[in-house]
Amino acid sequence: MEKLTDKFIWKSLKEGDLNAFSVLFESYYSQLHSYGLKISKNVSLTEDTLQDFFLYIYEHRENLSDLETIAPYLFTSYKRFLLKVMKKNEKLKHTDFSTQTIVDIQFTAEELITNEETERFKHKNISKLLNKLPKRQKEAIYLKYYSGLKAKEISEIMGINYQSVVNNLHKAIKGLKEEISIIKLFQ
Repeated sequence: MEKLTDKFIWKSLKEGDLNAFSVLFESYYSQLHSYGLKISKNVSLTEDTLQDFFLYIYEHRENLSDLETIAPYLFTSYKRFLLKVMKKNEKLKHTDFSTQTIVDIQFTAEELITNEETERFKHKNISKLLNKLPKRQKEAIYLKYYSGLKAKEISEIMGINYQSVVNNLHKAIKGLKEEISIIKLFQ
């Protein structure tokens, strides 16, 4: 069976196709859940808002714009949705979420278990290095390497131009390489 295109899934969803909604939910729930946890740092809040978000999409499907690619829309919309709920709940006081578009993502050692090379540098050290990066660089790295999104999609999600995404990714990787080479010198 040929893979369904984003455009087809989205069009079918807008027409009320529950199978398309199911495909959308199953395809993106896990990625959005991980992203939401990075933003809220609260499992129950993330799960509740994510379910509410998908319900909102289905209930308002007829008013949604046509899309070629789904991921940028979902990540951007869910981020806004989650920040709005966090503001409403006042979980983090004295923060103006209405204007905040930069989130401070923290990496855990468990997320870095991908291959033997990564293990050599000890997961805790790499997570510390990643967490030293500026917020925009961390978010770009997370969306690129942990959510598998393309730079164009990341630019839509983060609300910055394509070149800024590329620059943020380049600076982050360059900085990480420099830090790792310094660590290697002392081993």
